[in-house]
This record gives sequence, structure tokens and C-alpha cells, in this order.
Amino acid sequence: MYTVVFKRLLDVVVAFTLLVILSPLMIVIYLLLLITEWENPIFSQERVGLNKKRFTLIKFKSMRTVADEHGNLLPTHLRITFVGGILRKTSLDELPQLINVLKGDMSFIGPRPLFEMYLPYYTEQEQKRHTVRPGITGLAQVRGRNLITWDTKLAYDVEYVDNLSFKLDCDIFFKTIVNTLLSRGVLINDPAKYLNEERKHMMAKKNAS
Repeated sequence: MYTVVFKRLLDVVVAFTLLVILSPLMIVIYLLLLITEWENPIFSQERVGLNKKRFTLIKFKSMRTVADEHGNLLPTHLRITFVGGILRKTSLDELPQLINVLKGDMSFIGPRPLFEMYLPYYTEQEQKRHTVRPGITGLAQVRGRNLITWDTKLAYDVEYVDNLSFKLDCDIFFKTIVNTLLSRGVLINDPAKYLNEERKHMMAKKNAS
């Protein structure tokens, strides 16, 4: 019952409540980014969710869109803004995902949504991550976030799906709060490095098969 009914009901109620309570803060962040960077403060990107359905994930933008003379984006540490660094460290850049939760694209707790290009490379076990809604936070995030290997993240995703329960979600929720307050596992300077490692790992999987 929790997995089928109450988890989604909790998502809707909590997301709506938080949006009402936090809307003044979100407006302030939006205006602050708009004034300081003169760019669209919202970052959007297509990800894969429940049943491999594509959706648009939204976050507050933490980096400038600045390229070199050849049109290539500058390194992350040259593009991340002062305000963006604070947002990442405090995870406030994730607040717009409350809208994703309310729409049903995401849940509060679940495997983090990844890119569609990874779909052909998952093992049969790893495909389980798409049998639940992706989450703002999840088991992999409270057990290391960006400081653990790609295979370990996917293994934690499968472990979450196999053991999904109200108790597990509560445990992840409270650990997320602690990790956020202590800024555990947060990467500010070079998150692109880990994205490239994920891509390389998936290509290695493809070549091995």
C-alpha cells in the first residue's frame, strides 16, 4: 500500500506544502540570480524517469553559460558563480524540483534521474531503477553522493528498489537533512569531472558486452 498509494500521496502533500512555505525563498533566489547573472535563473535538462519516460528536470542555475573563442564551455570552476556555489553547498539549487515532484515526474526519495543515453548500458538488475519514480535524494546520495563509484551508485539504486518501504524512505530523508547541513559529499568545483567518468564507464560497459 505504501509503494502503490501512500508514497505518491505523501509526495503531493509535502511538495505542495513546501512550495507554499518556501515560495518566498525561491522568489528571492530567482531574483538574486537574475540580478547578479543576467541569465535565465532556471536550468532545465531532459532526464529519464519512471518506466523510462523522459521528463524535464529543473533546478536553479549555478553556472554561467560562458564559452571560449571556439564555442566550447569554459571549465566548471570558471563558470560557477558565487551565489551558485552557495546554492550547491546548501542544496538549495534543488528546490525547483518540488515542481517535478508535484507533477509526478519525481518523488522525494528514489534513484537520481539520469540521462537517456545511458539506457542501453544498464544491466538487467540496474534496469530496476526505472520501476520507481526518481528522487530528489536517494540511498546513493546518503551513502556517498558523488564520492562513490558509478557501479556502487547503481547497486544502491537496486538495493533501494528491492527494499522500498516507509521506514527506508524516512531513514534516507533524515540522513539527507544531516548530510545537507554538514555539506557531506557535495562537489562544487568540478562536478563535470564525475559526469565524464560516468560516460566513460558506460562506454566501457558497452565495449565489454
